[in-house]
Parts: sequence; C-alpha cells; structure tokens
Amino acid sequence: MEEHPTAGDPQRMSRTRVWLFGLTLAVYVAIVVGVLTTSKLVTLDWQVMLWRPYKQWPQIHAFLDYFVVLGQRGPTAVMVLAWLGWRSWRHRTLHPLLVLGSSLLLLNITVGAVKYGLGRLGPHYATTVGSSEMFAGGDIFPSGHTANAVVTWGVLAYLARTQRAQRIGSVISALLALGVGATTVYLGTHWVSDVLLGWAAGLLILLALPWFEPAMARMEDWISAAYGRLLDRRRVPAGLPVVGPALATPRVEDGEPSRETVGAGTRGPVAPSASTPAPHAPGRPPTGRNERTPLSPAGSRRPPVDRTARPAPPLVHQQVRGRGIAG
Repeated sequence: MEEHPTAGDPQRMSRTRVWLFGLTLAVYVAIVVGVLTTSKLVTLDWQVMLWRPYKQWPQIHAFLDYFVVLGQRGPTAVMVLAWLGWRSWRHRTLHPLLVLGSSLLLLNITVGAVKYGLGRLGPHYATTVGSSEMFAGGDIFPSGHTANAVVTWGVLAYLARTQRAQRIGSVISALLALGVGATTVYLGTHWVSDVLLGWAAGLLILLALPWFEPAMARMEDWISAAYGRLLDRRRVPAGLPVVGPALATPRVEDGEPSRETVGAGTRGPVAPSASTPAPHAPGRPPTGRNERTPLSPAGSRRPPVDRTARPAPPLVHQQVRGRGIAG
C-alpha cells in the first residue's frame, strides 16, 4: 500500500472522528454518572483496592515505579518537546509545537476542572468502604497520569508523516497509555474508574484536535509575522537614513565620472571637483596617468620646491680671490 505524507496538511474533522468523539463522550458521561450514583463500578473499585495488586506481584514493583514516569506530565512533555522541536526546526514550521501546546492546554483545563470539581479521594485516603469518596477534597478523578499518557504519546501518532507511521504510532501510544493506567491501579494510587475516565478524557482531546487546527494556523501566521518584523528592526537601526541610488559615490574611470552613478536629477556634463582630475587641454596629446598631477582648488598636492637663492659669499673672500688673480 502506498504511503502518503500527512504532515504538510493539517487533519480535518471527518465524519468518523465525529462519531468516535460522540461515542467517547457518552462513555465519559456514563463513568461519571456511575461513580456519582455509587453503582457497581464503585463496587469494582473497592474489590480491586482491597485485593491489593502490589502485594500479589511484588517482584515487578520496582520496575513499575519507573515505568509509571511515562505518564507524568513533566518528564513526558520534555521528551516529546525535544523531538517535536527538532521536527519543527527541520521542516521550518511551528505546527508540531502548537499541536503539543494546544493538547496540553486542553488537558490541563478539562482534566483539572473535573478533578477539583468532583474532589474524589484516592484509595490510600478512603474513609468508608463502599463509598464513592466524592466531594471530599481530593483530586484523583480522572487519572491525570493516564490522560497525560494518552495525549502526550498520542500527539506523536497524530503528527506522523505517513499513514503507516500513524498506525504504528497509534498502537504504541495505546499500549503505553494502557500500561500506565494499569500501573496506577497496581500501585494503589488510583481507582479503576479513575483510569477508565482518564483514558476517555485523553481520547476526547486527541479526537477534538482537528477542530483547533484553524486557530493553530492563525497563531503560526501571527508568530511568523511578528518574528519577521523583529528581524527587520534589527537589520535597519532606528534613526539611520537609508542610502539610495541618488547618494551613491560617483565611479571614476579614466578621469571622468560614470554617468550611470550620477543622481537622477543631474543633467548634462558634470563639473570637475577636488576628487575628479581636470581634463586635458585641447590640441595636446594626453599624457600617462603616472605623469600628471591631479589638481585641487588648493593647488598641487606635491610638496613645494625650495626656490630661495643661495646666499652671496662674504666680501672678504671676494677680496682675497681678487688679489690672488691680480698678483
């Protein structure tokens, strides 16, 4: 099957995505309602919590303590940001960075609001067996680790350049998100329903990203224009005049200024100046450039020659010489 690049064209909200978004939203609402009404889902939460999975397989506890870091917002954001930053520099586009920033912003707003709005306590802080532990001042529902793993690693699949890379990235990101969610249940930091809602919350953000593509495109255009204006201000310092063709220095060739470099307002012959040698007199053969002296309004540039007369010999010497001749 032929691979088609997809990075150059932002993804659009197709009908399939709309159906998936609606189905995931329905699951999301069903989980919240199931916990609020203390349904069998809450019973499952307590059964798994009292079973204590971390005591069933203690040999993998140390490994999972490190593996769960793949769901923490800080380390995962740094790793993905480094990769997408290199891609942005290579392809000269801010689109990957804007997609990552938009997805993390949506994640913090939606998941954070539900966490603090419902205020559910975690398994380690539960007070009443069989209770949903809602509105008790907690911040555990939905699972932030799980939702972050879905969004952060799912963005890499969303930005893949080929259809094959998108499929492979989707499978890898799904396995990482499933693993991180199951690890939080194993460690006893989240209820099962927390993880289920975290998966749904992250998937909703990934499915909704095409709706935000026009806003990201406008943001990229605005940033590029602002950066271009900043470069222009640095290239031309404020207060310095721009030298145009009319202020260019005339080009001198063989004693005459070039008419191509004279200002547009100059017409006819150009008068000689201090930097322009005077023309040869008519009827006289021209001399070589090394034989003539350029003139200026102050006269010749050669040093003046000492033309003062020699001093006359003293009178005594003249008399002596006269006597010698006479004798």
